[in-house]
Amino acid sequence: MAMPSDGRVETDSTKIAQTTTAPPVDTGKTGDVESQTTLKGSGASKIVYRWRRYDVLKKGSLALRVSSFIFSLISFIIMTSNVHGDWQNFEKYEEYRYVFAISILSTFYTALQAFFQFNELSSGREFITRHQKLMLDFSGDQVLAYLLLSASSFAVPLTNKMLEEISTNIFTESSTIAISMEFCSFFALATSALFSGFKLSNKSYI
Repeated sequence: MAMPSDGRVETDSTKIAQTTTAPPVDTGKTGDVESQTTLKGSGASKIVYRWRRYDVLKKGSLALRVSSFIFSLISFIIMTSNVHGDWQNFEKYEEYRYVFAISILSTFYTALQAFFQFNELSSGREFITRHQKLMLDFSGDQVLAYLLLSASSFAVPLTNKMLEEISTNIFTESSTIAISMEFCSFFALATSALFSGFKLSNKSYI
């Protein structure tokens, strides 16, 4: 059998070399792009989550302040009408005058806070800077919550003494309801103070 010449062998080798392609080289750029995209996506989702959480806290604070306003207003109305002559007059007792005064203060405070917060949520405009608003919310909620607890606790011993010595009547019942409403207002405002403290401590991350 005749062997192919050297020129034929060289030609076939050249064709094989030309048709054979080298495998692609992975430079690592694809992985970098994918990792950057993943990081950007996770960062954006965290920001969205924080803003949603902040929005939920704002709406929760508004609901708590509205609740506190309603409880304080009921306490104010009941104590104002708790005048039935002779010793059955709230003005004759320091404890009940204190409950009456704090119910007025709490009603005005929670009404103003709810009004400004509702306008902020509906219009998206802030009347003062966010840091100032958080400081005002946190300090105001704490002070009013303390005053509500102080007033209602101050009036409890007198009411218990009346219930023990005197049969239950409209005066003692009204006093008990007014004090209970202030306790409820305290719990609502104390919870709002916790929300305000949480927002204040996380203000750099929201």
